Amino acid sequence: MAELNAMEIGELLSVMPHRFPMLMLDKIVSIDGDDSAIGVKCITINEPWAQGHFPDRPIFPGVLIIEAIAQTAGAIALRGQDEASGTNTMMLLGVDEAKFRNPAHPGDVIHFHLKKEHRRRQVGRYRGIAKVGDKIIAEAMITAMFIPQ
Repeated sequence: MAELNAMEIGELLSVMPHRFPMLMLDKIVSIDGDDSAIGVKCITINEPWAQGHFPDRPIFPGVLIIEAIAQTAGAIALRGQDEASGTNTMMLLGVDEAKFRNPAHPGDVIHFHLKKEHRRRQVGRYRGIAKVGDKIIAEAMITAMFIPQ
C-alpha cells in the first residue's frame, strides 16, 4: 500500500522555482510518490489577472489552470528526485488534449488531480483534471522534461 503525504506552502517553495505571481499552488493535499497528487489553488479577487480577465465577472484564465496542472506534476516529481541525479527543475515540453469545460471565479477552490502516465529518463507525461467541487473545469495531458542544473 502506498504512503500518502501532503506538501504545505513552505515545502512547495523549497522544491519549486516559481514565486508570486507565478506560483499557482497553495498546497498539495495528497501525494502518492510521483504517481499521483492533488494540488489546491484558492482563487481570490486580489490576484493580478482578476483586474483584466473580465473585470465585471473575473474568470480564472485557462492558461493558468494548465500552468497549475504542470506545477502539480513538477512539485511531486521534484520532491522525489534523487540528489545524486543533479536534476532540480522541470520545463514544460507540451500540452495535449486540453479542454476547458467550466469557468472558475474568485472564491472557488480548484483541485488539480494529477496522474503520471509514464516517465522515461528525463521526460514525464502526466494527465491532469481540474475540478471545482465535483465539477470538472479543465483537463490536459502535460509533457515535461527534467533539466540538469
